[in-house]
Amino acid sequence: MFFTDGRYEQQAGLEVQGSKVAVVRKPPLAAAGEWLAANAKKLGMKTLGIEAEHLTVAEHSRLTKALPSGLRLRAAPPLVEQARMIKDAEEIEQLRAAVLLGASLFDVILGAIRPGVKETEVAAELEYAARRAGADGMSFETIIASGSRSALPHGRASEAAIPASGFVVCDFGVILAGYCSDMTRTVRVGRAGPKMRWIYEAVREAQRTALETVRAGVSTGEVDRSARKVLHSNGLGRNFTHSTGHGVGLEIHEAPRLAAGQKDVLQPGMVITIEPGAYIPGVGGVRIEDMVVVTERGCQILTPTGKELITI
Repeated sequence: MFFTDGRYEQQAGLEVQGSKVAVVRKPPLAAAGEWLAANAKKLGMKTLGIEAEHLTVAEHSRLTKALPSGLRLRAAPPLVEQARMIKDAEEIEQLRAAVLLGASLFDVILGAIRPGVKETEVAAELEYAARRAGADGMSFETIIASGSRSALPHGRASEAAIPASGFVVCDFGVILAGYCSDMTRTVRVGRAGPKMRWIYEAVREAQRTALETVRAGVSTGEVDRSARKVLHSNGLGRNFTHSTGHGVGLEIHEAPRLAAGQKDVLQPGMVITIEPGAYIPGVGGVRIEDMVVVTERGCQILTPTGKELITI
């Protein structure tokens, strides 16, 4: 049973398959609870699986109160998430199209970045261009982090003005036909001295090494370890503060997760990001990210954008 309200009656009729649709006037969760209370016994239901990652504490409490005493709630295994880890050929083509659209917008960013311009203005130019190009929307809140703010791994675009000298981390993605893209490039405003170029090249080497590690049969933890080893050898190990990557599909963050200690094994058809970074508080940071398709012997890089350091 699929429970919804009148706002989504037409949409449910078009999109819901393999389920009866109930259009209700009360909150759908309350209606679902009442339906379960009325039907659980004749259906022989003793346990109800819930998606624990998506049910709030308040919703859990309301649902529990609506259910008969003999029916218990239990966190269901991530069956949907596991099924979505491996993309079929059609999904890969959808993702490829989303990646290409996103990558085509990088020139818009390069044209908008200049000293004195607000980070939000650069993001606005990008997002307007994305809509004009046919995107359903952005995959996530655009990250434009400049100067010392580039040391914030998730430095959402702010009112800060781009300085005359410093890195600018540009992390963005689009949704096209329901599928997400994700890419990061770091550019430099003003001349990059030897130390800044060294940091950039260390991250670039870590990303290249991780890409070379990706292939079917390798654990996600091993890919993460390969990137960290490079940054550690350059004295930047402690400055890499997030995972090396994640799956992408209908959601921007999907399984598998490429992080320390993770034991998921890469399989052909998985679409993942490879995005090591180094962040030095008060100075700045660098991140480089591509989306790739895992193959039997390696990976196919979907992101077409070059990775040489661009100076504006």
